Amino acid sequence: MEIEVVNRQRLARIDARRVARLVDTTLGAVGRADANWTVALVRDRVIRNLNRKFRGNDRVTDVLSFPAEDEREHASDVSFTGSGVSEFLGDIVISADTALNQADDAGHSFEREVNELVIHGVRHRGG
Repeated sequence: MEIEVVNRQRLARIDARRVARLVDTTLGAVGRADANWTVALVRDRVIRNLNRKFRGNDRVTDVLSFPAEDEREHASDVSFTGSGVSEFLGDIVISADTALNQADDAGHSFEREVNELVIHGVRHRGG
């Protein structure tokens, strides 16, 4: 199993090891402990473009999850690693801007918000 956390933003600090451990724990809880994942943290502009391209929604969202190549016709269009997505169960993309705003609105930490979004994304793709 490989879990890769890719930080494509500089707005907020990310503990990649903590995020990877959370993905690992969540995958185990849904019976997918052997799955490979990529989690990418991006800015609002990037997630809006992905949301428009793949879901037809021209707006910012907090988290998107993408299936691996065998489940989606154009999986190679979304790859945050150099190795592609075919060996992965899927990708999760989280907007740091939106996560910060949602954490502030909810009165909790950015770390907790990212945790909730990671769990949501993994559960959506993994079971």
